[in-house]
Amino acid sequence: MAVTLNNGFKMPIVGLGVWRIEDKDMRDLVINAIKIGYRHFDCAADYKNEAEVGEALAEAFRTGLVKREDLFITTKLWNSDHGHVVEACKDSLKKLQLDYLDLYLVHFPVATRHLGVGNTGSALGEDGVLDIDTTISLETTWHAMEDLVSMGLVHSIGISNYDIFLTRDCLAYSKVKPAVNQIETHPYFQRDCLVKFCQKHGICVTAHTPLGGAAANTEWFGSVSCLDDPVFKGLAAKYKRTVAQIVLRWGIQRDTVVIPKSSKPERLEENFQVFDFELTKEDMDLIKSLDKKYRTNQPAKFWGIDLYA
Repeated sequence: MAVTLNNGFKMPIVGLGVWRIEDKDMRDLVINAIKIGYRHFDCAADYKNEAEVGEALAEAFRTGLVKREDLFITTKLWNSDHGHVVEACKDSLKKLQLDYLDLYLVHFPVATRHLGVGNTGSALGEDGVLDIDTTISLETTWHAMEDLVSMGLVHSIGISNYDIFLTRDCLAYSKVKPAVNQIETHPYFQRDCLVKFCQKHGICVTAHTPLGGAAANTEWFGSVSCLDDPVFKGLAAKYKRTVAQIVLRWGIQRDTVVIPKSSKPERLEENFQVFDFELTKEDMDLIKSLDKKYRTNQPAKFWGIDLYA
């Protein structure tokens, strides 16, 4: 099942996120995911595992498990490379062992001090606050992203973690419209206004953290996951599904692409088994009532500044 982007390319509606997947687990994860049916993989330079993903993809192509054109591969430009977009994209392509990307995203709407292409640290100033580069505008970054399309290095370009204001600006100054805005959205952080704004203007919304971060964000940020909500446990029992499957199905039915992350084989399979049932309108409305405007991904912990404030 796929959505058609504003440039005609198709993007599978369920993908696998590889954030915080350990290097030693990557090969088996990617190979197993492809065997289960995953055709969409969401990567990023900042995840520091593109090379491991690339090794697994190369094996999958070499053994005939899947063809390159059957996969949709996303990766992202890191904050410190906004002034070096082409070089950063080529570095990711080299690590992923690919000739082109299906989608390349601006990971965050902020340029920071350059540390060398491929070095995805977050430089802090003497005050312990993220060293933001005020000489590079998001418009400049976007026009460099557009060059990647004309160069044939990427099929589609998009944005990530952009709010309504920044998305509107990107639409205004872009020659190549963003195909995707990847944002945190889940039942506790539904962001209906942003989702509907993007969809109204032909931008596909991809939900990162579609399960509310679960154990990973609890460990890093101390956040609470919607997976423990008794309403979802009740719905899981009603539909004879896991809580995660209910949450992912909700994301799909609001026309967002979902990219859950898991390194456990049984969860990997469960997260993909979301196409053979449908939530009723009443249950969709029930889930809508659970919104807490609760962000679970909090990079301010590492950056010394809350960019969402």
